Amino acid sequence: MATEKASERRAAHLRSITVTSLASISGIVAGFASAMIVGTSKTAATDQMGLTIMLAFVVVQLPLLYLMGYELDGIKDTLFVAFMTFSLWYITWGILLINHVEL
Repeated sequence: MATEKASERRAAHLRSITVTSLASISGIVAGFASAMIVGTSKTAATDQMGLTIMLAFVVVQLPLLYLMGYELDGIKDTLFVAFMTFSLWYITWGILLINHVEL
């Protein structure tokens, strides 16, 4: 019995790590993709294409998680994935915009 509970906890922990890691890495990659496609000029900061790129990364992640065998349990998990991706996209692209990094 204790082994079953430990294995269930381990599986839940592995799921959490996987979902968080994928959302975080996707946000960082989306930030770099926004910088590459939209640019890092002052006008690029107001371009809506950067936000569209981030939304595309969120939309791609959801079926990818299902294919990996991790079902998102309701709106809470979906919002978590979207928030983590948005947060890291915002930070990454913001740093690239402030420093005018050319990719």
